[in-house]
Amino acid sequence: MNTAQVQHDVRQHILDVAHPLLLRKGFTAVGLAEVLAAAQVPKGSFYHYFGSKEAFGEAVLEAYFNEYLGRMDDLLTQPGTAAQRLLAYFYDWLDSQTGDEAQSRCLVVKLGAEVCDLSETMRAALARGTGGIVERLARCVEAGRADGSLAEAVGDARTIGATLYQNWLGASLLAKITHDRAPLDTALIGTRQLLGLRLYT
Repeated sequence: MNTAQVQHDVRQHILDVAHPLLLRKGFTAVGLAEVLAAAQVPKGSFYHYFGSKEAFGEAVLEAYFNEYLGRMDDLLTQPGTAAQRLLAYFYDWLDSQTGDEAQSRCLVVKLGAEVCDLSETMRAALARGTGGIVERLARCVEAGRADGSLAEAVGDARTIGATLYQNWLGASLLAKITHDRAPLDTALIGTRQLLGLRLYT
């Protein structure tokens, strides 16, 4: 294995280890020493992989969205109608937010408000990532119109995609605040209503 590959692997390992730490404690509360200790990487090597803690935070978000959008692409290209694929995505969201594993939680919910006031580059990474989510939802809504699984009267696809994401992001935050999955169940009902689908199909 060459040096570049080793460096890439170590860098990715640091990001993987940091993810659950940030989900539990937030960005400002997690020190670099804690991340490096958890990753079992020498303290003095951090700046070999990241130019600053801000650059590290941006890299964590980019890695998160790369994985998230890949998972989303898998769900939205499964067999079935576009409406079925949309519902499968939101059922997956509900399951991930009510699971026991810390890694299942949404990094946007945890870090969004915190880092947007701290770092423009991290805010921009969040904007790019969430924009990719909305874009994929909008494309699936358009596909639903094309295959007849969603009615033409549903509305502008981009607006629907943004509304769905905003509703689910807000529901995830409320579920975190209340320690109750009810906001997510409500979001699922609202999704079916917004898309003109029967509540129990």
